[in-house]
Amino acid sequence: MSSSVQLSGPADWWRQAVVYQIYPRSFSDSNADGIGDLKGIISKADYLSSLSIDAVWLSPFYPSALADGGYDVADYRDVDPRIGTLEQFDDLVEAMHQRGIRIFVDIVPNHSSDQHIWFQQALRSPRGSAERARYIFRDGRGVDGELPPSDLSSHFGPEGWTRTPDGQWYLHLFTKEQPDFDWSNPEVREDFLKTLKFWSDRGVDGFRIDVAHALIKDLDPLPSRSSYDLEVMKDDGSDPLFDRDEVHEVYKTWRKLFNEYDPPRVAVAEAWVHPHRRPPYASLDGLGQAFNFDLLTAKWEARTFRQVIDKNLQFAQQTGSSTTWVMSNHDVIRHVTRLVIPAGKDGVTFADENNWYVKNRLDPKLDLEKGLARAKAATLTMLALPGSSYLYQGEELGLPDVLDIPSEQMQDPQWFRGEGKFKSRDGCRVPLPWEPSGSSFGFGAGGSHLPQPSWFGEYSVVVQEQQPESTLSLYRRALALRKQLQGEEVLNWLESPQGTMAFERPGSWVCFTNFSDEPVAIPAGEVLVSSAPVTAGLLPANSAVWLRRN
Repeated sequence: MSSSVQLSGPADWWRQAVVYQIYPRSFSDSNADGIGDLKGIISKADYLSSLSIDAVWLSPFYPSALADGGYDVADYRDVDPRIGTLEQFDDLVEAMHQRGIRIFVDIVPNHSSDQHIWFQQALRSPRGSAERARYIFRDGRGVDGELPPSDLSSHFGPEGWTRTPDGQWYLHLFTKEQPDFDWSNPEVREDFLKTLKFWSDRGVDGFRIDVAHALIKDLDPLPSRSSYDLEVMKDDGSDPLFDRDEVHEVYKTWRKLFNEYDPPRVAVAEAWVHPHRRPPYASLDGLGQAFNFDLLTAKWEARTFRQVIDKNLQFAQQTGSSTTWVMSNHDVIRHVTRLVIPAGKDGVTFADENNWYVKNRLDPKLDLEKGLARAKAATLTMLALPGSSYLYQGEELGLPDVLDIPSEQMQDPQWFRGEGKFKSRDGCRVPLPWEPSGSSFGFGAGGSHLPQPSWFGEYSVVVQEQQPESTLSLYRRALALRKQLQGEEVLNWLESPQGTMAFERPGSWVCFTNFSDEPVAIPAGEVLVSSAPVTAGLLPANSAVWLRRN
């Protein structure tokens, strides 16, 4: 089945699109079970349209045991019954397409759930069988194979191998419930092409590719690793686990499939790789885009932001692709909070964010008023840049991270790794507040699967829609204006005072950002939109403005 409303338009519609990420379990709950669902998303279709976005990206909604927030997929071509049905998915595509909004879905190709039929077949099959060849099974070391095949940790625990009842071991870079596929197996490659075709035929316009850099592995000898920091990864395509050059052959076959559709389907890679290795993922012969996460790790200062922007625009030119810009997503602390976390190593907040969270999450002492000002300015700056922008649900409400979820109510496996030594991602996944009161602030008629704080109501959609100067109102103004202003994918840097940054886009409109803690004079021109009121030609601290030059 496919949506009866198909969106046409240019093949490169995605180059300067705004994509809004929905974490389905935390967006809107239609049946009062505490879990967001597809009908809940459909009920908010007009709200999404009011944001003037170009597409929504749905985080995993597939059948899952939720060992890792749905990224442990049990069936790639179905919907979790707790979230909906395939028919409701079709209704959702229809509702979005009727409003001119395209659909991205998450694809998780590195690993499946241990509940996937293939892995269950593998467990029931003997060593060396075709069923086991779809995954990475190996004999253990030691006298009786009692030791893991290699010294490999996982992202979510001290061990990257788990032993099966018959004594063999299987590899998993994430939780033990997420066994890694063996992408040297043609059957694995063919099955994912079937999955991409299945969703494309149902009207899906694009795909976000989870852990896109990890599919191809060199297993001779079996790899060992104790750290997953980027500094440990080789930067020449020869790393045994990540970012091997051969992975791009997989994506070339995907591109061939994508180009069979009109307009061609597009994909964006989640590839945490060395920056100079990112362009091939965004190649027009490959996926088309790759997430640029550099603003997620950037210090709040003009010089750093300019360096990040320059570097990524250069990378985009290398491939002919557009770059992407991201300030928040389901894996990181929301930028209202993150931008006022005390700077860590080299002045970069993200560097020591994990330790800061664990140490201070119950008593953070953060200036969230300054955090919100910086977040709004950062977003306004991001939206002015050439390329596409990815927004995360709730950032348009100015939501800070929820830092005080009790440990016993945490769901994120990252929190439980090492007994709470790593940050929980649950704080950015708390269900959204739609109304100022009620059992779940309008998320649903019942409770919510993660606890919402008492102060959530003041950030609710209903409250902010009544406030012309709210964060939601700013997003709506800026996103609508962006559609009118976007032109050629270039910018020109302008001279500006110390502690500020200014650039001009085609059409003589300027983005001017004040990174300092003092008001500064702005250039002459018509104020189009600003993250804080401009008074007597002065832009407040930690603010940004778009101007039309005189």
